[in-house]
Amino acid sequence: MSVALAPLIVFAASQVGTPGPANMALLATGARFGFRAALPFVAGVALGKQLIIWPIGFGLMELATRVPWLFTALKYLSAAYIIWLAWKVANLRLGQGDAGARVPGFAAGLIVHPLNPKAWAMIVGSFTAFIGPDVSTLAATATVACVLLACQIVMHPLWTLGGDALARSVAGTRTEPYLMWTLAALTVASVLFVLFAKGA
Repeated sequence: MSVALAPLIVFAASQVGTPGPANMALLATGARFGFRAALPFVAGVALGKQLIIWPIGFGLMELATRVPWLFTALKYLSAAYIIWLAWKVANLRLGQGDAGARVPGFAAGLIVHPLNPKAWAMIVGSFTAFIGPDVSTLAATATVACVLLACQIVMHPLWTLGGDALARSVAGTRTEPYLMWTLAALTVASVLFVLFAKGA
């Protein structure tokens, strides 16, 4: 099978572009502090996924074969975490100008994906569904790393810019709570898809 590159790109774009904890963090940061101020955080979020991709590519998933129940438990705990986070998003209210708040920087962005269960599921899915056993470890890992990073470079700034635009247009209006509830529902839906579409 080698590398199914086109399907991998479609999968990566759909996963990176849909609501999830990282995109909600980007949206909220853009809404609260503005697009330009959030750019160091955006860069950290994009590069932080590399901290997961390379260890997984070079053997971390062997642990899943040896201790499968651990990863199954982690999957359901991760889903519970994201649903809790979605509840927080649903009750988040947009708006800039909080004088007491500090803009999260590059280092804060780096830890978003290592703590994001959706990112782990996305990366594991990339390796298992689109990379053949005949591909070398280095080539497989580099391919997944480059495809996901390219999607992030395009889409993460868009989420942040969207947060900035939303804060300017709907903050404080009657539309705001409905928008946040919709984003929260999409986040939960994306997690449930990852949880059940791939099996236990």
